[in-house]
Amino acid sequence: MSQTTIPRAAVRGTAAGVIFMAFFGTLWAGIGIRGMQGWEFHVLIILSLLIGALLFMGAMALIKKSSPLFNEGIKKDREQWRKKNIWFGIIFSLEGLLIAMASFICASTNHLDFFVPVMALIVGAHFFPLAFLFQVPTYYITGTLLCLLPTLVMLTFPVKTIISNHHIMVWWVSVGFGSALILWGTGVIVCFRGFRLLGMAQNVADNGKWS
Repeated sequence: MSQTTIPRAAVRGTAAGVIFMAFFGTLWAGIGIRGMQGWEFHVLIILSLLIGALLFMGAMALIKKSSPLFNEGIKKDREQWRKKNIWFGIIFSLEGLLIAMASFICASTNHLDFFVPVMALIVGAHFFPLAFLFQVPTYYITGTLLCLLPTLVMLTFPVKTIISNHHIMVWWVSVGFGSALILWGTGVIVCFRGFRLLGMAQNVADNGKWS
C-alpha cells in the first residue's frame, strides 16, 4: 500500500472481513445457544443477533465512507487482488471440505459430540494462511485462540452436564460462545483498522489540499 494513497479496495477488504466475523460469529453463537437446549433461548439469540448487527453496521459504514477513495489504478495491484481472491476461495473451499469430512466421520462413528470442537479447530487453522495472504497479523491470534479453545475444552470440561434439572451440552456451549466472542472481538479490531485507514486517507487528502 502506498504511503500517499489509501486504495478503496483496502478499506472495503477490511469491511468484508468485518462482515465475515459478524456472520460467522453469530453462527457460532447459534451453536452455543443450541447447546443450551432451550434454556434462556430468547435472551441469548436476541443478544447474539444484536452484536452481529452492530458489527455489520460498522462494515457498511466503512464501505460507505470509502466511496470517495481512489481504487487501485495500477494493473499490477489489480492482479494481486485477483490472485488473493482466488487463494481465499481455495482456502475457504478446503475449510468447507474438511468440515464436511469431519461431520461425516463423527456421525459415522457415533461421536457427534466431537464435531463442534473439531470444526472449531478447522476454522482456527484456516486463519493462519489468511493472515499471511491478507497481511493481517490479528488473524494469527484469532487462529491460535480458536485452536486452543476446543483443545482446552475437550481436555478439561465434561461433554454434558445437568443444571437445575436442565441438560446442557457443555462442549457445544463452551466452544460455540467462546468462538463467537473470538470472532466478534476480531471483527471489532478489524473494524477499527478500517476506520484507521480512512483516517489516514483523510490526512493525506487534507495535506494535499494545503500543499
